[in-house]
Amino acid sequence: MTRLAGRGLHAPAMQLSDFDFDLPEDRIALRPASPRDSARLLAVGEGARLRDLSVSDLPGELRAGDVLVLNDTRVIAARLKGLRHRGDSQVAVEATLHRRLSPHSWTAFMRPGKRLAVGDRIVFGQSSDRACLLGVLDATVKDKGEGGELTLSFDLSGPDLDAAIAERGAMPLPPYIATKRAHDAQDRSDYQTVYAQADGSVAAPTAGLHFTPDLLARLLAAGVETAFVTLHVGAGTFLPVKTEVVAEHRMHPERGEVEAATAARLNAARQAGGRIVCVGTTSLRLLESATDEEGVIGAFAGETAIFITPGYRFRAADGLMTNFHLPKSTLFMLVSAFAGLQTMRAAYRHAIATGYRFYSYGDASLLWRVA
Repeated sequence: MTRLAGRGLHAPAMQLSDFDFDLPEDRIALRPASPRDSARLLAVGEGARLRDLSVSDLPGELRAGDVLVLNDTRVIAARLKGLRHRGDSQVAVEATLHRRLSPHSWTAFMRPGKRLAVGDRIVFGQSSDRACLLGVLDATVKDKGEGGELTLSFDLSGPDLDAAIAERGAMPLPPYIATKRAHDAQDRSDYQTVYAQADGSVAAPTAGLHFTPDLLARLLAAGVETAFVTLHVGAGTFLPVKTEVVAEHRMHPERGEVEAATAARLNAARQAGGRIVCVGTTSLRLLESATDEEGVIGAFAGETAIFITPGYRFRAADGLMTNFHLPKSTLFMLVSAFAGLQTMRAAYRHAIATGYRFYSYGDASLLWRVA
């Protein structure tokens, strides 16, 4: 089934400032914990009861029959540097691929976007201070969208294009990391889950970065099942909310899939009394997009632009494991909808005061849905 999901309910006159808080810059992690499951885990219970754990304690927080839903998307090397050619002039540019449109075309966020026009030719793998030593990876700007996205049509297509991007691109670290240090070879593995399978994301499903083969084995031994869905995360996840009225913000669509067999397993687990625990906001958003008004999870293949804020009625997820998010972000809005705004304010105050690390390479929280 293919459908566009954009479901979401918003409290009247909800303001962006409702989701603001003070976050010291040194709380944003620049490297992940090692080993991965040694990261801290803040368990948030009823009445904002808080317990400081580690991710390795997760099996003890779940029970036999629960199902962890993980996003198996794989991050591609989606950040490309090159030169814009227009007549005799050249300008250095950088692209972050966002969403694939066809075997040869992508939407992308580009810097400096204002210096680019429809018809411009871009040679990637080449910069103003070094020659291009690799093969040809050229593209033409085909369109400029209102949201700042450009459409690039590459000369290569399909697997040839994929191979060229992988060879020449860099891991698209969030700007909160990339502005503080350069990416390196370690990020190629650090910014990828151990169970990643389906190429297509330009941002990692970061809650999943905490899992190790040993932790997955211990969860299985405890009777906790795992189910995999795929949501290809777009670069829009890095964009700030610019509208003061929350309801006026528009999410960028992202492509995902829930297989029919996976949906049937999840429905059966719930009927047997198991809880559905999403690992990351990406798997939660996809699962909610695939669930009908009666709470039945169905097969899904298509795009979702679902925007979840306080007032949303959750249909699929009972629990959520997620990293700590930035002020005024759509992700902090989502966790506030899931566990309650005041509960999350208290949890984040505790996390900041006790040294939890935030964002993509940071620590995690375990939340339960407000009844």
